[in-house]
Amino acid sequence: MSLKQHEEQYVSLSNNIQLCYSSHGNTDAPTILLIAGLGLQMVYWPAVFIEQLTQAGFRVLCVDNRDAGKSSRCDTPYPKPFQQILGKAPAQAYTLEDMAMDMSLFLEALNIEKAHIVGMSMGGMIGQVLASHHASQVASLVSIFSTTGNRKVGQPAASTLWLMANAKKPFTEEQAVDVYRKTMEHIGDPLAPNAANDWQEYASAAWLRNGFKAEPEARYRQIGAILKSADRSSAIKKIAAPTLVIHGDVDHMVHPSGGKATASNIVNAKLEVLQGLRHQIDTQQSPRIAKLILSHIQH
Repeated sequence: MSLKQHEEQYVSLSNNIQLCYSSHGNTDAPTILLIAGLGLQMVYWPAVFIEQLTQAGFRVLCVDNRDAGKSSRCDTPYPKPFQQILGKAPAQAYTLEDMAMDMSLFLEALNIEKAHIVGMSMGGMIGQVLASHHASQVASLVSIFSTTGNRKVGQPAASTLWLMANAKKPFTEEQAVDVYRKTMEHIGDPLAPNAANDWQEYASAAWLRNGFKAEPEARYRQIGAILKSADRSSAIKKIAAPTLVIHGDVDHMVHPSGGKATASNIVNAKLEVLQGLRHQIDTQQSPRIAKLILSHIQH
C-alpha cells in the first residue's frame, strides 16, 4: 500500500466534531475528497493512488471520519454484536446523515464550495448521503464497493460475518497486525504484490495513530450509523451529480449486488464491475481505479 506522509491538520466543526485531515496537491486546484470505509483511517489510501490524482491537477483531501483515527470520539450508544446481527441500532445512535453532515461542514470550514466525492465501502454510503442531502457541494460522486442499505443486496458473505464475529480485541501492536491480516486475507487480495507488508504497514500506523489501543466500540458506533440509516434507495434516487459506481466481482465484504443496486437507483449512474477486484484498494489496483475516477471527473 506504501503509506504516504500525511501532514495532520485539524478542523473543529460547528456540530462539535473535530476532524483530522491531510491535504495533498495544490490548494487552489479542484478538490477530491476521499472518504474511507468502516473503521479505516485516512492513511488507508495508497500513496500511488493519491499521487495519480494530484498529478492530474487535483487537490486531494484525506480525512478521518468521526470515531476513527485522530478525529473525535462520540459517546453515543453502540449496537452490541447480537444487535448487529439483528440489524438493530440503539435509538440514540448517530446516522450516516450525521456523518455526511460532518463532511458538509468540513468542506464549508475549508471554504470549498464544491468537491468531487470519492467514498469506499461505508465511505461510499456517506458520499451517497452527501450527494443526496447536500447536492450543491458535490461536483461528482464515485461510490466504490458500497451499497444502498437495502438488506436484500450487498450483504457480507457468511464467512465474513463469522470472521468478524470471532475476531478478538487486540491488546498489542502485534495482535492488531494479526487481526487486520486475517481480515484482509479473507476480504482482500493476498496475491497482490507486497500485500502482507502493506497490511502490516497500515495496521501498525493505525495502531500508533489510535494511541496504541484498539477501540471496537468506535467501530460499532459506525456500524450503528449504517444500521440506523437503513435503506437509502429512495434517497439516492434524488442524486443529480454525475455518478460512477465501482465494484469488484470478488467482494466478500459487500456483495456485488450492492454496487448494481446503487447504480440502478441513481439516474444516469455508470457501473464499472472490475474483474478480480476484492474489497481492497492496493498499489496494484490503484492505477485502474484512479484512471476510472479521473475519466469520470474530467468528462
